[in-house]
Amino acid sequence: MPPRPDPFHAHRADLEALAAADRRRALAPRAGIDFASNDYLALAGSYALAEALAQGAARGIPAGSGGSRLLRGNHAEHEALEAHAARHYGTEAALFFPTGFAANAALFATLPQRGDLIVHDALIHASAHDGMKLGRAERTAAAHNDPQAFEEAILRWRAGGGGGTVWIAVESLYSMDGDRAPLADLAVLADRHDAVLIVDEAHATGVYGPAGQGLAHALAPRANLITLHTCGKALGCEGALLCGPAIVRDFLVNRGRPFIFSTAPSPLMAWLVRQALEIVAEQPERAARLSGLVRHAEKRLAALGIAPSGSQIIPVVIGDNARTMRIAAMLQAEGFDIRGIRPPTVPQGTARLRIAITLNVSTRDIDAMVDALSAAMAAA
Repeated sequence: MPPRPDPFHAHRADLEALAAADRRRALAPRAGIDFASNDYLALAGSYALAEALAQGAARGIPAGSGGSRLLRGNHAEHEALEAHAARHYGTEAALFFPTGFAANAALFATLPQRGDLIVHDALIHASAHDGMKLGRAERTAAAHNDPQAFEEAILRWRAGGGGGTVWIAVESLYSMDGDRAPLADLAVLADRHDAVLIVDEAHATGVYGPAGQGLAHALAPRANLITLHTCGKALGCEGALLCGPAIVRDFLVNRGRPFIFSTAPSPLMAWLVRQALEIVAEQPERAARLSGLVRHAEKRLAALGIAPSGSQIIPVVIGDNARTMRIAAMLQAEGFDIRGIRPPTVPQGTARLRIAITLNVSTRDIDAMVDALSAAMAAA
């Protein structure tokens, strides 16, 4: 009997091509001192959240929802979290999703309509791209953090006959560069063009703004602003909250397929997220301590010629994929969990180490890490 053809031959060839380009990924267990996670306020493993989780379970809050929100899966804890989040972020309404990816995918696939235009930052997250691919609106990229490029894209579209709504999509703090969007300028632009401004606060939630409200807090409340606050980073939990006008919540409940046809998030997690929001609001010293660690890291890294990003995310751009991964492996061997980031997550030629400063480290840890980085860069 002749050998049967391999149904996965294309997949094997693709993986081989990734390996040849030093881009093949593999899962690695967590090990070493944390310079890789998004657990910025060290809440994920904290006693405070463990105690809150135990309290929620003791109250009988179920771990599973048992169905979608439109069936029996809608729990009082989902509603309580959403009401709390709307008050906390100064918006009319909020909607809880199981992940930030799901929230972005639902938003961009559902809200912009046929005949609309999405102008997005060139470095916006992959989840936004996937949502846009599922949607019906036109889309175009604007140069990173360049309000003039956004406006030029809008004007070109209008001049070409575009008559629908414009949606401006950005992140407040970019996950691979650690830099901030010019939100005030973009809000003015949105007002001038009757556009909706969408701000992904994933890496700013809990860390910046009064009570950890994020970098867009000064813009709220606005009828043309939608913010996304992920719960799995500084808040130490899971899920995401889309916050904005009540019409956004209502439309997603009625038309958002990723929301309608997904099992609802855990009610126990909804309870835990609400407790995390309160912890962050009541303990501003966490963000203050993180700011101090960031300043210390910036000062030490400056001696290696590494420019500060202005946030807790500090990229060390190496360029070459293989050298980047060699340096990361050296640092991991020395006990520092620092990961190499390669294309397509970042643009070609900008492979980097992504150093995240969190409350899981001390100034002594930072000093030791910088010394190890200096040695690894010299050796690689």
